[in-house]
Formats: sequence, structure tokens, C-alpha cells
Amino acid sequence: MLEGNGLLMFLVFFPFGAGLVSYFIGTSSKKSRDIFVIAATAVELAAALILIASAGDTNDFHWHAFAGLGVHLRGDGFRTIMAILAGFIWLFTTIISCVYFKKLGSRNRNRYYMFALWTLGATMGIFLSSHLYTTFIFFEVMSFTSYILVIHNETEEVIDAAKSYVGFAVFGGLATLMGLFMLQANLGTLEMDALIPAIETSGVSEVTLVWACALVLVGFGVKAGMFPLHTWLPQSYPAAPEPGTALLSAILSKAGIFGMFVITGQILLHHFSWGLALTLLGIATALLGGIMGILSDNFKKTIACSSMSQIGFIIVGVGMQAVLGHHNALAVRGSILHLVNHSLIKLALFMVAAVIFMNLKSFNLNDIRGFGRKKPALMFTTGFAILGVIGVPLWNGYVSKTLIHESIVEYIEIAEHTGWAYGFKAIEVLFIIAGGMTCCYMLKLFFAVFVEKNNDPAKQAQFDANRHYMPVPVAVILIISAAILPVIGVIPNITADGIADVAQGFLHGHSPEHAVHYFSWVNISGTLKSLAGGVAAYLVIVRLGMLRRQPDGKKKYVNAWPQSLDLEKKVYRPALLTVLPFIGALFARSVASIVDWFTAFIGKIIFFRRPERFEPPLNNEFGTFNEEEKESKIPQGISYSLIMFGAGVVAVLYFIIIAFISGWH
Repeated sequence: MLEGNGLLMFLVFFPFGAGLVSYFIGTSSKKSRDIFVIAATAVELAAALILIASAGDTNDFHWHAFAGLGVHLRGDGFRTIMAILAGFIWLFTTIISCVYFKKLGSRNRNRYYMFALWTLGATMGIFLSSHLYTTFIFFEVMSFTSYILVIHNETEEVIDAAKSYVGFAVFGGLATLMGLFMLQANLGTLEMDALIPAIETSGVSEVTLVWACALVLVGFGVKAGMFPLHTWLPQSYPAAPEPGTALLSAILSKAGIFGMFVITGQILLHHFSWGLALTLLGIATALLGGIMGILSDNFKKTIACSSMSQIGFIIVGVGMQAVLGHHNALAVRGSILHLVNHSLIKLALFMVAAVIFMNLKSFNLNDIRGFGRKKPALMFTTGFAILGVIGVPLWNGYVSKTLIHESIVEYIEIAEHTGWAYGFKAIEVLFIIAGGMTCCYMLKLFFAVFVEKNNDPAKQAQFDANRHYMPVPVAVILIISAAILPVIGVIPNITADGIADVAQGFLHGHSPEHAVHYFSWVNISGTLKSLAGGVAAYLVIVRLGMLRRQPDGKKKYVNAWPQSLDLEKKVYRPALLTVLPFIGALFARSVASIVDWFTAFIGKIIFFRRPERFEPPLNNEFGTFNEEEKESKIPQGISYSLIMFGAGVVAVLYFIIIAFISGWH
């Protein structure tokens, strides 16, 4: 049975149908397919914009017969903003994709576009979901459809990265499902609006609730790239084609943040310990992403690590929502706005990466060094995106980072003269340091591509002469994506506050008691300290440490990240592929041995007159007999042992069921 606003259903399921149509069109005409996929994403964006106008109508949709518990969708303020954001970014990346794949002569484009549209539908299903079961269904669909975007190039390195991506996705999905089972069992509902009332009436223990939410967090934390579940991200983002990476960073990572919003704003509302844990995880994610970004000598990997770092800032904001309790207005608004800002910034940066790769087929800073000189459109886009991500006043990143930072300061004032105040002062310092790291690695990219000259003068001459490095439609899209960023930053009391006012209800947030003075000296001076630290780090770490003189006297960027710190290869893979299988095999063999001995002993008692002469079978690995066993005609191998063990389990379960039924009656 279908009921409610059909536009919500259209937003979720239209891309699935469009993906199939695009595949079949592509088998006969590549040009027609490209036109169709661009038109399909444009229709999706238009439908998301129409959703704003239908806010006064029935803005829910239910498909009760779907997958048992049904599909439950809603088009309120925050969800509508996320739908519009996804549609906008998908349209721009699709236009870039058509140029990018044609320029490179890529194979399997039909497959890519079909799965990209399917991923769009699944992502819309997540952002518009009003029931955690619906969220989970589309979250899993998104994980597997986006796997095709990661593995598109099918090189050995890409396949290895894709294995990590899907492995973490499966692990996270199973953990999330287990947590949802616990929530359903204890609360009786997964409807988002009913969760808090259910908690108040169910009497569920706080420990049980936190454990359930921790399991749910694993799956969402994996997709967001949260430490220590981040190891797939620095591999998978560089492995995917640039338009795909733009989707991964700008939108798909936000599906993980959406889940964190639900846990923190709809279940563990104002839970201090939960907020503290998220804040610490967020700081660790921001710092580690910043360090990895600084030490990388690869353009795309640097902005991939930047995505991880900026996600850390958002997680800090989510954590501070719970820490501050009813005083969390700044944290709520800051985390929502940084989610939106980061998506827009990474759209611009990864499209710049696509332009660079289309021309040079490389991201190594030594190969692309000097490429951006005398290319004003590319410099404009990159420069504006960098100013946004490092949080320079008058750009969008400054607004959201200021709000998150002020939420930390607010708690320090609330907890004045207590131990918590000193702890959060340390968190504030680390937050500022992480912001300085952002400045450091972004300066590295800008100077390498747009200021420095290539070590090879002939290559630099080719760079300077290349004035047709991107088609006009690509240039227009890049300029538009960059021009949006200061619009939010210049008039934040209209643009940023307007977005926050619409979206904050999803997190049970409220407007601050007083207007935020974004450009007060206190806020600007804090930003300047962070930027100054970033400039200093760039001069010391990058210019002196990463630019190393070669035997020919020229300086070259080096990758300074120690491979010994690779968590996945040093910890996760050995644990999952070696240690756990060994423990499992050892346990299984021990149990089998005990079962063999036990069943053999029972067999002696039952089938022999003199059990005191019992001796263990000498050759029973394949169910063969020793001399005494031949008399009994009963094999004593592992198969027989398992049969006997199974019979015992059945008997015990039968006894338990009878006892339960008797007690129940």
C-alpha cells in the first residue's frame, strides 16, 4: 500500500529506473546516453527543489509492503536541504563525468553511469528516511552500488582499494544491523520521531542504549571515515575516478554523518558521555587526517585526507551537541553548516583534480608542479575552495568552523573552575591545531601547482602554452562551484543562518539566544592564530622537510608518511585474515577433539560389556575403525561425533521449549 507525497517516492526510485534506461541507451549511442544521464540528474535536482514548495502538503510517504517493515520517507527541512545538496552535486559531477571519461577514453562507462544513478537513488533514500530500517536498507544499497564507482578503473591497486572499501562496508553494515536489532527489541520502534518517547516509557537501561548506539555508530562511522575506521578512505578516494571521488567525499560520507545526527539528536539526546566520546573521536579524526594530508606528495590523496580531517570537525560539532545539552545551539548549527560547506568545497576541489588528471594522467606533486601557472580559471576555483576549507573570513568554512569552535568555548565557560574545563581547553587547542594543519597542506597544494615551476623547463613550457586544458562547460561549472563559497561567507546572517534555521529541528536544536557576531575580533583573532600556525607549519614541515634536494641539485616533494603506521595492513588485515582464523580453527579443533573423545567413551559404555578397557580410537580421522570398533560397527570419526553432538543439542532445546511452554501456561 502506497500513501503520502509521491514526490518523495519519485526522488528515491526514479534514479533506479533511469540507471537501467541509461545502460540500454549507451549500448547504441554514447552521446545519447550522456545527454540522458545529465537530464536525469537535472530532473532529480528539480524534483528536490519542488519539494520545498510542497512543504505545506502531506510531506510523508509510506510503502507499507516493502521488505517487511516498509519504506518510510519524509521531506522536512534538514532532509530537503540534503536532497537538494545531493541533486546539485550529482548534476555537476555528471556533467564533468561525461567530459572526463570521453577525454580519457574510459571503458565501462555504461556500467559507471548506471551504478552512479543507483547510488543517487540510494543516497536520496537515506537522506529522506524517517525510519531507521529504511535508512539501513538504502545505506546498504548505497555501499554496494558505490563499490562499482571505486573499482571502475580495475587496476590491481584499484581492486585492492575496492576490497578494503567493500570489506569495511560489510563489517559496518553488520554492526549497524545488530545495533538496530537491539533498539527494536528494547524500544519497540525504529521510527525516528518515536525514539525519544519510546526511551522515556520503555525503561531501557542506559548501558543497553549506549551499546546499541555504539554498534549503529560503527557502520555510520565507517562511511564517514571516522578514526579508527578510516583506513579504507586514503586508499579508496584516490583509486576512484575523480567524479566518483567527488561523490564519495561530498555526499556519500555525509550519509555517515546523517546516521550520527540520528543517534545523537534522536536517541542519546544531551547524553554527556556519548558526546565526550564523539568529540574525542572527532578530534582524533581531524588531527590524523591533517597529518596524513601534510605528509602526502599526491594532490588527490591530500584532498582525500582533507576530507577525513573536515569530517572530524563535523564529528566534534556532533559531540558538542550532546555535551552542551540544552545549550547546544551553536554546536547544532555549526555541524549542520560544516556538513553543507564541506560538500560544496570538495565538489570544487575534486573537479579541479579531474581537470588536472585529464591533462597530465598523474597526481604526483612533482609531475603536476607548475601546471596551474597562467591558468586563471583553474587558479580561481582552487583558490576559492582552499580559502573556504581553511576557514578564511568571508568564506563559508569560516562560518561553520567558528560556530563549532565557539561551542567548545561555551562549554569551557559553563564548566569553569572544574576539571572538565581544563580538559576542554585542551580540546580547543587541538581543534585550532587541526585547523592550522588544514592551512598547511592546502598551501602546499596551491604553491606546488600554481606558484612553483616544474623542475623540467620543457614540461613547464608545455604547461604555460596549454590554454585549452578544459572545455568551456567544465570551466563554467568550476567557476560556479567556487563562486558559491563566498556567498555563504560574506552574508552569513542571511545565508548560513537561513540554512541552519530550516535544518536545526532535525536535531532538536534551537536558535541561539543572541545573534552570532561572526566578524567580531574575538572570532577573527582565533582564526588568525590557526592560520598563522598553518603558515609556520608549511614553512618548516613542507618547505624544509618534504622538499628535499636531489643529486641534480633540484628539490623534489617526497612522501613522508611512514608505511609502518598503516593500520589496515599492520593491524586490521592480519587480525581478520590470520589471527581470527587461527583462533577459530584452534577452537574448532579443540571442540572436535573433545567431542570425539566423549562420543567414543559413550560408545564404549553403550556397546561394550567392559568399558573399563576403553582406549581412544587410533585411526579415526576419516571415520575408519580400529580392531575393537569393527565389533561395534559404529564409526568414531568427526561425522559421527557431530551427529551425536547435534542430537544432544536437539534434546536440550526440546527440553527448554517444553519447560518454557509449561511455565508460560
